[in-house]
Amino acid sequence: MDIRAVAHDHDRLLERRLDEIVPKLMREHGFAAWVVDAREYNEDPVAATMLPSTWLSTARRRTILVFKDDGQTRGAIARYPVGPFPSVWQADSGTDEWAALAAYLEATPGTIGIDTSTTFALADGLTSSEHRRLVAALGENRLASAEPLALGWLETRLPDETEEMAAACAMAHGYLRRALSTEVIEPGETTTQDVAWWLAQIAHDNGHGLWFHPGVTVQRRGDGTQSPADGPSDRTIEGGDLVHIDFGIVHNGYHTDQQQHGYVLLEGETDAPASMAGGMAQGNRLQEILMEEMRAGRSGNEVLAKSLTRGRSEGIRPIIYTHPIGLHGHAAGSTIGLWDAQEGVPEAGDYPIGENTGWSIELAVEFEVSEWGGQQAKIMLEEDAFLTTNEVGFLDGRQERLWLIG
Repeated sequence: MDIRAVAHDHDRLLERRLDEIVPKLMREHGFAAWVVDAREYNEDPVAATMLPSTWLSTARRRTILVFKDDGQTRGAIARYPVGPFPSVWQADSGTDEWAALAAYLEATPGTIGIDTSTTFALADGLTSSEHRRLVAALGENRLASAEPLALGWLETRLPDETEEMAAACAMAHGYLRRALSTEVIEPGETTTQDVAWWLAQIAHDNGHGLWFHPGVTVQRRGDGTQSPADGPSDRTIEGGDLVHIDFGIVHNGYHTDQQQHGYVLLEGETDAPASMAGGMAQGNRLQEILMEEMRAGRSGNEVLAKSLTRGRSEGIRPIIYTHPIGLHGHAAGSTIGLWDAQEGVPEAGDYPIGENTGWSIELAVEFEVSEWGGQQAKIMLEEDAFLTTNEVGFLDGRQERLWLIG
C-alpha cells in the first residue's frame, strides 16, 4: 500500500464531500453559517473528519472551521494551513481568533450552527469553555445547535465510498470465516479468548485497526444460560458448542461490525442440529423484514415497531438493535432499538433515517433447541448494509447457514 496515494485519495474525497454534502445540508436546514471549533487532543468528532490527511485528525492548538453562504464559502481560523479550508486569519495579525471569527461572519445574517446536542454524542463536540468563547464573540442569540448538520455530514456517504465500505466488509468476513474453522479452533484445546486474540492479531498484521476487542462466546447444552454474555469470559470450546463472534475492523477510516456463528461438530455428526438451522433461518428472515421496513425519512422507532410486529406475527421471537455505521462504529444517525429498549428509544430513535447511509443490521432471535431438551438459545446476527432512499442491501452478503467446525 502506497501511503502517499492513500493520503491523496483521502484529501480528494474530503474536498468532494465538503463541496457536495455541506451546502446541501445547510440549505435544507436553514443555517446561515456553521462553526466547528476544536482544540488539540480534545477534537470535536466532526472536526476530526474534516481535517486533511497529514493532520492525522488532530486540531493542532485551536482550529476553527467556518462555513457560510449556504456552505459555498469556507475558511479556517488556525495557526497552520488546513488543506481545503482557505486561511482567513494570521496569528501575527494583531487580532485573536475570536475577533477574526466575528469579523468573518459580520456580514452573514441568520442562524449560526454550533456542535451541541443533548441526544447525540457525535454532534456534541463543542467543549464548555469553547462554547463560552463563541458566545462572547458572536452573541448567544445567533447560535443554535447544528445537530442535523453534524449528523448529516457524518452519516452521508458519496456513492463511491460504498466500494471502500464493501471492501472492508469482505476483508472482515474472510477473517471471521477462518476464525470459525479448524484453522483456529481445535475442540477441547482452543479457548474463546484464543479466538479473540487470533482475530486481533490478524487484523493488526494486515494493517487494520480495531474499534472494539473481538467478542467470542459459546452456548452449550446444559448451561441454562439465557444469553452468552452471562457466561464466563474465557471458555474452552468443545464439540456441540454454538460459537458466536462479534468482530469489527477499521479499514481506510471505514468501520465494520459483524456477528456470525459456527457449530462445533460432535463425533459422528455431519451437520448442526436442525433446531439451530431453524434459528438461523429465523434470524435471516428477521433481517429481511427489518430491511424492508427501513427507508429514508422514517424514524428508527417507527421501523423498530413495524419490524417487531411483523416478526412476531410470523412466529419469531425478535430482538432488534440496529445502528448506523461508517466513519465510526456506532455511528451518527437514528437508532433502531437497543437490546434493552425494544419499546423504542426516546429522541435518538425519533430521529429520521437519512438516505445514502451505512447500517449494521444487528438483531437476535430466541428459540428452543429441541435436541438440547428444549433449552433456550439465541442466534445473534450482524451484517453491514447500505441504504439509498427506499432500498437497503448488504455490502458483502450475509451468513445464511452455520459454519461447521470439525
